[in-house]
Amino acid sequence: MHWSDAVNSTLPCIVKIETPTGHGTGFLCFHNEATSMYAIATAGHVIHHADKWMEPIRIYNHDGSKSLLLKANARHITMGELSDSALILFSKTQDLFAHNSPLPLLDQEYVLRVGTQVGWIGFPTLEPDTPCFFSGMISARQDHKNAYLIDGVAINGVSGGPVLHIDDEEEVKVVGTVSAYRINRTSGETLPGLLIAQDLSLFHDVITHIQSVEAGNGKSAQS
Repeated sequence: MHWSDAVNSTLPCIVKIETPTGHGTGFLCFHNEATSMYAIATAGHVIHHADKWMEPIRIYNHDGSKSLLLKANARHITMGELSDSALILFSKTQDLFAHNSPLPLLDQEYVLRVGTQVGWIGFPTLEPDTPCFFSGMISARQDHKNAYLIDGVAINGVSGGPVLHIDDEEEVKVVGTVSAYRINRTSGETLPGLLIAQDLSLFHDVITHIQSVEAGNGKSAQS
């Protein structure tokens, strides 16, 4: 699969997340079987201020043709305690995703090898209404931070965007979320640095919990 095909198949699940203090990127990572609950994954710092002060969050689909305003009482946000990760749960879509399936997450126990090519999508502040594609290589894995270091660029506004990998079966999987960009200033000038991508631990944990609760409720209703 070429990266252009991967981007085209992924874009319908990419969203721009706008808050009163700025914007970032997110993606649809889950909906339940009844499609009554949806989850958008992003970076924690994208929505931390809005969550703390109960400010509204507006979510746009990838081409900006549809949007959804989520006030504090219409959403539930789970923040990672030790990671720059966040999950926005809500129940009203207003056809925001046009019946798209969530982006598949890489299995939690699978770790990409150094040298693996990845790509990511987001809304950079340079072009805040245009989803842009970037790519690079896995430079290192930091197990103590549950993060990858990537030889690539992350511009403001791309935070929270999905980091993608095309696996051996030609399937596109999310392997992490854009968290930060560490700039190299060792020589006194700004040089290329490293992108930091947070892994999917929080999202796997929350989704597994929701599925187990729903499964339990379904058994209770049948008994």
